[in-house]
Amino acid sequence: MIADQIACRIRAEDFRPGERLPSERELAEQLQVSRPSIREALIALEIEGYVEVRVGTGVFVTQRRMDRTAGLECAVSEVGPFDLLAARLLVEPECAALAARHATQTQLAAIDLAARNLHGSVTPRAHDRAFHLAIAEGCGNPALVSTVMHLMQLRDSSNVLKRLEQHFVTNQVWQQAADEHELISRAIRTGDEQAARHVARLHLTDIQDRLHRDFGSDPMQMERSLGAVAIAGQMPGR
Repeated sequence: MIADQIACRIRAEDFRPGERLPSERELAEQLQVSRPSIREALIALEIEGYVEVRVGTGVFVTQRRMDRTAGLECAVSEVGPFDLLAARLLVEPECAALAARHATQTQLAAIDLAARNLHGSVTPRAHDRAFHLAIAEGCGNPALVSTVMHLMQLRDSSNVLKRLEQHFVTNQVWQQAADEHELISRAIRTGDEQAARHVARLHLTDIQDRLHRDFGSDPMQMERSLGAVAIAGQMPGR
């Protein structure tokens, strides 16, 4: 909705082609929304071609006229990273606790393997997905397996999340995630439901904290980050 409001102002030429958009702080005040919401909207607008980011300068309206409202609606209808993480926090810690109680030896082996495979992987997202799905499989509830699969699909199909992962996630972040996966796997294998729930929740809240730090409190942070060269790795939306 926020991206659509800004796009409408661009189409109405409140912001003209080649003109620099107001700062993140100013847009947040004008639209009475939070800065993280403005940052996600800017990513959606960049994906759709409404704006371009110039390193160290700011976010500018593209020179060509845009009239692709259908495409924008598709982009902004995606689940935002904070909403997705909030949903995962409701589901995945309980899956870990249930896996500690119900997982078979075969399922425990699959969880351990996925945790180990993330270390130093050139395809970390695939092993991350395998780890969280293996935990869901071990919880003994087909409805929860389906729920976690859907949450992973939302993550993997989101253009906004793909753009975030290009800008913010390094190999060091994936290594930290791999260490956290090992702690979750160990708690599940020992059958400690409380510990499994706790470390799974810490893993997801750590992802939230990292994402908040990536966004930062500087109004120009998102503008600088969007213009930076994409770094190696994937998003911590595990």
